[in-house]
Amino acid sequence: MTSPSATLTVWARSWLVGKSAPDHVIDAMHGWAPMHLVCAENEETAGLTGLPWPDPRDVGVAALLPPIRRAAADPEPHLRLVLPGPGDVRGLPAGTEFAAAALRAGEGILAGAPGGPGLGLIPSTEGPDVLRWTVYAIDHIPLDLHHIGLGEAEYGMREAVRDAAKALETLELLDTASGNDPRALVADALARSSRHRYPAEMPARALRILDSADRVAAILGVAEKSAPDRTVSATGAATVEDLLRPLWSVVRSARGAAINATAEA
Repeated sequence: MTSPSATLTVWARSWLVGKSAPDHVIDAMHGWAPMHLVCAENEETAGLTGLPWPDPRDVGVAALLPPIRRAAADPEPHLRLVLPGPGDVRGLPAGTEFAAAALRAGEGILAGAPGGPGLGLIPSTEGPDVLRWTVYAIDHIPLDLHHIGLGEAEYGMREAVRDAAKALETLELLDTASGNDPRALVADALARSSRHRYPAEMPARALRILDSADRVAAILGVAEKSAPDRTVSATGAATVEDLLRPLWSVVRSARGAAINATAEA
């Protein structure tokens, strides 16, 4: 699992359809932090959800479950992971505070049926053992017009694994001073992501896609760190960005497809 939003999306959905208990959701989220602070975006959202405002409180992930149920169950659960990035705002409700916060965080959750009102949830790290959730009221949940299927996501990941390895090789060839073994760095990144569990009902194909996306993301992360100091120049930085940005976009698309296909199943 690669983000708190992804974890909460799949486990909350599993709970909503009766496959998991609330304790399972809480245990899964504790893999990210033992303390979860919760806060509504504003006074109106606090009145709507019953969540604390204006200051976050240590009420735990359990406090998020009732508002998620009210927003997402209609009658089938509607939960969607969003993973925006620079120049990539697919799936966000335009012009909202939630959209701006999701872009800053690089992640978020939409709870509610498309076309109707709902909630948005954004996590942010408050410290090494503290995660803060801010909940936003959204007037209109947008349609996911950029959704891709699992077949397209799996094909994209096969291509991305190859292209990411080439990118890493290119940057390593430039970096003659590095003494780090990129394979060991990739393995370490994969070990960190593998600590987080998925619900038992996750489709095998979705798990394969997520595993591939984790591998590509680990390679890209190592590639960014392996870029030589001289690429800080405008030309060098542009070269690194040109190599990696399209691959990060493919990773986000594949992760979103795998998580959301599971949430919609």
